[in-house]
Amino acid sequence: MAITIILNLIVALIVFAFMFRQQSRHATFTVRVFTGLGLGVLLGAAAQAIYGADSAAIAGTNEYLAIVGSGYVKLLQMIIMPLIMVSIISAILKLKDASSLGKISVLTIGILLITTTVAAAIGILMAKLFGLTAVGLTSSAAEVARGVQLQGSLETAKALSLPKLLISFVPANPFLDMTGARKTSTIAVVVFAIFIGISATGIAAKKPEIFASFEQFMKVAHAIVMRMVTLVLRLTPYGVFALMFEVVSSSSYTDILKLINFVVASYSALILMFLVHLAIIAGTGLNPLRFVKKVFPVLAFAFTSRTSAGSIPMSVQTQTKRLGTPEGIANFAASFGSTIGQNGCAGIYPAMLAVMIAPTVGVDPFTVSFLLPLLAIVTIGSIGVAGVGGGATFAALIVLSAMDLPVALAGLLISVEPLIDMGRTALNVSGSITAGTVTSRVMVQTDLAVYNSETAADLDEAEHAV
Repeated sequence: MAITIILNLIVALIVFAFMFRQQSRHATFTVRVFTGLGLGVLLGAAAQAIYGADSAAIAGTNEYLAIVGSGYVKLLQMIIMPLIMVSIISAILKLKDASSLGKISVLTIGILLITTTVAAAIGILMAKLFGLTAVGLTSSAAEVARGVQLQGSLETAKALSLPKLLISFVPANPFLDMTGARKTSTIAVVVFAIFIGISATGIAAKKPEIFASFEQFMKVAHAIVMRMVTLVLRLTPYGVFALMFEVVSSSSYTDILKLINFVVASYSALILMFLVHLAIIAGTGLNPLRFVKKVFPVLAFAFTSRTSAGSIPMSVQTQTKRLGTPEGIANFAASFGSTIGQNGCAGIYPAMLAVMIAPTVGVDPFTVSFLLPLLAIVTIGSIGVAGVGGGATFAALIVLSAMDLPVALAGLLISVEPLIDMGRTALNVSGSITAGTVTSRVMVQTDLAVYNSETAADLDEAEHAV
């Protein structure tokens, strides 16, 4: 191992020791997360300034730090399915009936899809204001290779129809879906958990002793899973540091500057959509500033990790502990939001891309005959887009192929893809939390004492419930 890599890792270990000391001194979760975020940015920028983005020292350092960063994301993904299962089943058992499940599902999915349509419209508006077009953009070798890869993925996107997508939500093999083997595995597990919960409540009157035993079993399982969530979330500052260091140290600022207009337009659209979320929250009678304060840690993690699915445990904890949303609704919103109606990846990005590419084939993208189908396709195409790496690309392929636009040109943006993806993922998670908060509020189930509390509970606090 090169001496430079060893020195870099020693610095990283010092940072980890400092953050562990923060934890032992009971610094708040938010403070620890932002410490990891800030130090990751500073040291990542310093490493690139010293070694260069393409240096062996940076590549070697990131390879070892990935044990912490990528390992943390995998641990979060590990607990997603158990969390969804026990939380949704427990929520249904508490309800003692399934009458409100339909309302929760319709409201949550409806909000996700409507906000995706709004996000697409904002993406189109920003593309117009910034004059974005793919006409005249030149391709490097990496961008050409990316274009060829996208062309090869086109057939998969074309083969995906809405009926086939809806059928994929049905868990033919729920145990396979618990492994996350399919893009729609998360929703399939939700469906399976609903069936278990409804089946259990169905025997409550006929076989009360069996129901009581199952209910006690679920209480124990819920307590254990929530403890797992707590233990994993305590690793968040370390994971955020490693992920942020990797992104900042290896990003090519030259490539970013070449596409700075697209970057600024994208983040303008993302920020504007964040404001729409806050306006929706305010419209339900809740304080939007308090909402921002309480959801910021999970958005910071989503930003650094670039995984909506991996953010589910933090999203659920944020909704229940900080926003006063019942566990059932929180899990529905977080689970559906990782696969349906992603405001950033499936809303803004495909819409902006379609508007940019249309002029290259002689199509005016700012006509009603182009915009209305585009908004409809973006909204429908957002169903089933998995909240993992490649989700935005797949959504873009669905939209571009449906609009008969060349997909290879999307490869021109590969150099800024990681930077844009960070903001998109944060917006996705914000959209799912907004859907859960609004659904809870509309159904008059929000614990206002929790929401209005000035002292936000730490997400990695131990659960005391048994």
